[in-house]
Amino acid sequence: MIVLKTNEEIEGMRKSGEILCKTHLAIKEIIRPGISTMQVNDFAEAYMKFKGAVPAQKGYEGFPYALCTSLNDVICHGFPKEDDILKEGDILSVDNVVEYNGYLSDSCWSYAVGELSEENQHLMDVTLKSLYLGIEQAYEGNRLGDIGNAIQTYVESEGLSVVRDFVGHGIGKEMHEDPQVPHYGVKGRGRRLIENMVITIEPMVNIGTWKMRLEDNNWVARTRDGKNSCQFEHTLVVKKGKADILTNQDDYKLDDEDLNWIKNYKF
Repeated sequence: MIVLKTNEEIEGMRKSGEILCKTHLAIKEIIRPGISTMQVNDFAEAYMKFKGAVPAQKGYEGFPYALCTSLNDVICHGFPKEDDILKEGDILSVDNVVEYNGYLSDSCWSYAVGELSEENQHLMDVTLKSLYLGIEQAYEGNRLGDIGNAIQTYVESEGLSVVRDFVGHGIGKEMHEDPQVPHYGVKGRGRRLIENMVITIEPMVNIGTWKMRLEDNNWVARTRDGKNSCQFEHTLVVKKGKADILTNQDDYKLDDEDLNWIKNYKF
């Protein structure tokens, strides 16, 4: 069942989204070769708690960490590890869900570690653009297929592939609500979008095949051919004419208190 959000609920999610955005801005300050994905996880968890928020992924259906840290050929749900050390040219996708005063927001952002190869930079650029092409279709009266088709058509025109096994979703006081939001599909098909639906759009794009394989832990999904993957995600509200993005990092900046906390954080 789809739950339309009240204006009060949307503003609660916007406040959660602000903390989520600032968490990603803080992560940008520390991403560099030589740091481990576990260090990124612990830093982000500490920062969220500093802001009075809860890392909502931790413990969700048994997931043991605050972040999903998906490195290179990991599509999603990557486990942070002490021995996953970032190196020049890596792509790290960091998926984060924040709970603040009972309201959730969800955003994945991908980070270039140092300078990327031309192939990896193309992957990142296409994935990010595909996210916004999907968001352009997320307005009242359109259909879910319009979102998926816009993403799939563009990604495939660039010689890349869209993952089929994982989708966007509704979100609110629960992390995963109806509807599911595929990143592929047929224009004009699927459920019609209604004002004040809150959904995530989160295309996962691969250099090679879209097919994946699960690790034995039944969480970590990797590309079947071992080629790299990338993901970007926003939480947004369906509106008339143009979606309202609740996790837009450009709306925020780190203040002096945040920067001092980052400076004094001990790795």
